[in-house]
Formats: sequence, C-alpha cells, structure tokens
Amino acid sequence: MLIHKEGYKIFGLTLLILAAINIAAFLLGGSIALYIVLVPSLLFAIFVARFFRVPKRALLSDPNLVYAPADGTVCAIEEVEETEYLGTRCIQVSIFMSVWNVHINWFPIKGKPIYYKYHPGAFLVAWHPKSSTLNERTSLVMETEKGTKIMMRQIAGALARRIVNYADNLKPFGQNQEVGFIKFGSRVDLFLPLNAKIKVSMDQKATGTQTVIAELE
Repeated sequence: MLIHKEGYKIFGLTLLILAAINIAAFLLGGSIALYIVLVPSLLFAIFVARFFRVPKRALLSDPNLVYAPADGTVCAIEEVEETEYLGTRCIQVSIFMSVWNVHINWFPIKGKPIYYKYHPGAFLVAWHPKSSTLNERTSLVMETEKGTKIMMRQIAGALARRIVNYADNLKPFGQNQEVGFIKFGSRVDLFLPLNAKIKVSMDQKATGTQTVIAELE
C-alpha cells in the first residue's frame, strides 16, 4: 500500500507510539499483556495507513467534463449565491468524505487558478448547512481554457484539523492532478455555472478523478 506524503509524519509517529506501548506492555505484563495490546495496535496502524493510501486510478481527461475532486458521498446539489468571488448564482455540488474515504483532492478541470484564499473558522460537522461558510476552509477559483470559472472549497469538519492545498502558487494545472489533502473527515464543495449539466444525484457515491460531476456547456 502506497502512503501519501501528507501521511509520512503521522504514520511514522503512530508506529513509534504503538511500538512503545507494546514494549511497555511486554515489560510490565509479559506475553499475555503483549498479546492483548498487539492486535488493537496492528488494526490501528492499518487504519492510519489506509487513511493515507494513494489509489491507483486511470488518468481521465475531457475539457467538457467536471470530474469529482474527492471520494465520498454527494451530500448537496442546490442553486446558491456565491458571494466570495464569483458574485453570481451557481449550482453547488458537495461531496462528504468520511474517515473511510481516500482524502486526496484533485483538480476537477484543466486550467489555471485565478483566486486562492485560506479562511480560518469553526469545526462544525462537515454536512452542516453552514459549514461551507463558517468552517475552516480554502477557496480556489479555477478558469478553464474556454474561460469558464469554477470555485472549489475544501472544508474542515468536526475531526479535520488540517487542510493542505497545493494551488496557492496559482500555477496552471492538469485535470485530475492532485490539488491537496484534508486530514480526518471533511467536505469539498464545487460551485458550477447554472448551465452546467449535473450528472450525479443526492447520496451517490463519488470516486475522485473518475466520477463525472457535470458537463460544461
């Protein structure tokens, strides 16, 4: 299993702590105590490794399509007013990521970033209606080669405490290239043009880089 670079320190620290716990259990309680803590330790180490796993997926590309920027469940499809940058009505499509999902985020389109901002904030549960504007988050506006503007928000949840975004340098990017990582449960919002043809439905399971979210006009 390949572990993402954002998980190197956490996974390494996890192994050190678990090793110390198991050694202490053996020294203080002998083989029986070691067996008691060994299995839970292995399961927890596997959980952490699985959380930071890097999936092997085909690299898809189509300038007319918007691909899922994250793994998870579609938890919102609605028309909203985007006031931070776009200043217009948009279709918001949100994907909720549980701790069991891959937590890498990808660029849903090919183009260039034209706006990036980090917002400190609260840590409401990620499916809360106000988490999109009140939680800690990043806002990234991307422009396609045809001039269509799309906003993507990475939103921290009740467990998420670190959002990583690689687009703060505003350099051009490829479709389905990695854009960042959110650690331990979170949500990603997409704000699409009203004329975009939405291809997903509520509660649908989305696979990052593979599931088509919308078709652009």
